[in-house]
Amino acid sequence: MKKIVTQTYFILLFLLMSALVNAQQDTLKLQREARSLLREGNELYNKEKFNEASIAYRKALGKDSKYDKASYNFGNALYQGKNYKEAVSQYELTTKTAESKAEKAEAYHNIGNAMMEQKQYEQAVEAYKNALRNNPNDDETRYNLAAAQKQVKKEQKQNNNNKNKDNKKDQNKDKNKDKQENKDQNKDKKEGDDKDKKDQNKDKNKNNKDDQKDQKDQQKNKQDQNDKQQPKPRPGKMTPEQMKQLLESLNNEEKKTQKKMNVKKSKGRKIKQEKDW
Repeated sequence: MKKIVTQTYFILLFLLMSALVNAQQDTLKLQREARSLLREGNELYNKEKFNEASIAYRKALGKDSKYDKASYNFGNALYQGKNYKEAVSQYELTTKTAESKAEKAEAYHNIGNAMMEQKQYEQAVEAYKNALRNNPNDDETRYNLAAAQKQVKKEQKQNNNNKNKDNKKDQNKDKNKDKQENKDQNKDKKEGDDKDKKDQNKDKNKNNKDDQKDQKDQQKNKQDQNDKQQPKPRPGKMTPEQMKQLLESLNNEEKKTQKKMNVKKSKGRKIKQEKDW
């Protein structure tokens, strides 16, 4: 029984070692293929066939994702093809996989260059600083850092000028707005004054009319009072003048009547004539 267990143990150990050897052989095979593709990419890069070189480097990384030389060269090919954003991604990968500070410094330096091309000057400044932290003696990086810092200051100044310009524009806009509001207020005030003046004139005219009416009413009342003070003929009664005229008329009639009666007395009466039978 013990012999069977021992044999099983050796069989399992053999299988495990065989698997490890095969895995290692596969890894070595992939690494060899990755190196072959890297060389192919380098040849294309030297011929300035940057797009084809990028394809070769991408294939190399497909065989070995931690192949820092392939990722760095891939970044350079992308940079030369003006694919700056993708180039930065590859350089950042190199900063994580690079084994030496010199390699990291070069990757950060190129990140700074790609950021400068994209006019992202603050990010470029940070990248150049990281490059100098890994390689303080790199004069080229120091020069590029100064250029990037100059661009940052220029950009800040431009932004401040634009901000001041916008503020001035807003102030002028507010000033014009206030001016328009004052104009509108003056217009409203003038219209209100004109309306008040018109209403005042209207009220004045109304008052004048009322005064004239009052004067007429007063004159009418005064006339009524005067008329009231003078005696007016009443129905069924005569004035003294009318009575005088009536008396004179009666006297004259009486005289005429008396005269007629005297005439009748002088003539006598008529005799009545009898007929013959």
